[in-house]
Parts: sequence; structure tokens; C-alpha cells
Amino acid sequence: MVGVVVGGAGAFGRKHLAALAEIDDANVIGIVEPVADLANEAAEMFGIERTWADLGDALADDAVEAVILTSPTPMHAAQAIQCMDAGKHVEVEIPAADTWADSQAVLAKQQETGLVCQIGHTRRYNPSHQWVKQRIDAGEYSIQHMDVQTFFFRRTNTNALGLPRSWTDHLLWHHSAHTIDLFQYMTGERVIASNVLQGPKHPELGIAMDMSIQLKTESGILCTLALSFNNDGPLGTFFRYIGDTGTYIARYDDLIDGKDNAIDVSNVDVSMNGIELQDRDFLAAVGGGPEPRASIANVFACYEVIADLERQLGSEA
Repeated sequence: MVGVVVGGAGAFGRKHLAALAEIDDANVIGIVEPVADLANEAAEMFGIERTWADLGDALADDAVEAVILTSPTPMHAAQAIQCMDAGKHVEVEIPAADTWADSQAVLAKQQETGLVCQIGHTRRYNPSHQWVKQRIDAGEYSIQHMDVQTFFFRRTNTNALGLPRSWTDHLLWHHSAHTIDLFQYMTGERVIASNVLQGPKHPELGIAMDMSIQLKTESGILCTLALSFNNDGPLGTFFRYIGDTGTYIARYDDLIDGKDNAIDVSNVDVSMNGIELQDRDFLAAVGGGPEPRASIANVFACYEVIADLERQLGSEA
């Protein structure tokens, strides 16, 4: 059993608590959440006895071996480093950081400590994407072009629970990270060319509400990514794999072919829940297993691309 704490009782903290409830090796010791009402509600919902308002207090507990951080994006890097400095393994929700310097600092701390540091790149774990990856690895399928739409309707600063946010989300440093990492993971190639354009910034939020990204790998495989906070449904991310032997469309854990026929991915892994599979990989590594599929080292190339895109935007970023 791995003694684990979940840092954050918001929408994604609860997703991880639900996932951990399905994992025999997980011993959820408590929740870190500064908002008492959120902490108490989540604790009651999942039968958790302990809560802390401050991460440092949880890290001081010898029973805590690992931390899953679902805190606001601007806190990710500092808290991940804080966990590793305290000798704790850490899984931090995507993105690892929201600056290039902080991304480098997280990797450097993991290399210094040798602890497990996994980033929440859930798309590597979703059965839908795993199904496609298995065919690529078997030599049965090659991607020619990935066409991806990441669409939300967020014209106010609220989270997935409809509550006010204390921070502002970002299309480049958060939402594009899912696709940029997945594109390199699925193709097995590095991005060698990238372009980005962004639309006008929201007058109050101060962020671009629309963005267009183009990527190209070493062998010429393309990715076209459209992102928007202005889209009034349907919401989420849709991945279209255009390949040499077929077209597949993935949305979270579901997969269809280019003619809208559903593909059964229920036997791809031990669960249909990508977050549960992600957490299983993390806890297995903490328990002495192999490096997680989404370790900071394995996903770091994604942040190199994002940093390059940010440099292209210059003063617009």
C-alpha cells in the first residue's frame, strides 16, 4: 500500500480520489485543500478522515509517501519541487509548469532527487489512444496527419465545478500540452517545425481566447491544432488520426472510425478510466516499478515545443 495525499479538492482532485478508490495499492491518507468547505465536502464524499489546509503540514507526515497535485496551474512547479524536497514522490496534473524556466526546474529537481515525478498527460493512458498506439507499434498503422480540436466555453473565470477561479487558465501552457505531447508520443518523433497564431485577448481575463498551432515531425507527419475558449458546445477535445490504413477519432476514452463506427477499446487495459490508469502507473513506479509513461523526463519535449511557440508569440503571449 502506498500512502498518498491528494492536493486539491476541486473537480480534478475528485476525479483522482474516485480513481484511487478503485486501486487496491492506494492508501489515501488525506486531502490538502485550503478552502475548508471544499475539503470537508470531498472528504465526506470519499470517506477520507484527514484534511490539511497547507501542503507543508501533509508533507511532514511520515506516513505520506506520495502526493497527487491538482492545485491551480501557477502552483504546479513550486509544489512539485516542494514535494520532492520533502522526499515525497509526486504526480502533478498537467501542465508541469506554466513557464519554460519552471519546467526545467521540475526536471532538474527530479534528476537531483531520483524520486518519481509524473505529469498528468492523461492522453497517453486513455484506452482510445492506447488502441491506436498499439497498432502503430505493431507496424499496422502510420499517422499522416493529426487534426485536433480543443474547444471550451470559458468567457468567465470559473472552473469545471462552476466555481470562481483564483487563477486564469491558458490555451498554450495548459491545453496545447495534451496534444503536443501526444503527437510526439504517438509518432515516436520529435517536432522539428512549429507555428502558432492567436486571436484577440479577453479584455478582463487577459488571455487569448483562440489559438491555432501547426506542428511537423522529422519525417514530415503533420499536426493541426485548433483551440478555443469561445466555443459554445460540444466541449472537450476531439482527436482525428488520419493514417495510411484508416481514420480514427478519439474523444477521451471513446474511439470511432472515420465512418462513425464505434471501436471496442474495453479490453485495451484494466480500466476504461484514463485517470485511473495514470494513477496506477504512478503508484506502481512509487512501489518500485518502471518509470511512468508520463514521467517528467518522458514528456519534457512537449514543454520545449511550448516554449518555442511562446517565443514566436513574443509580446503577444
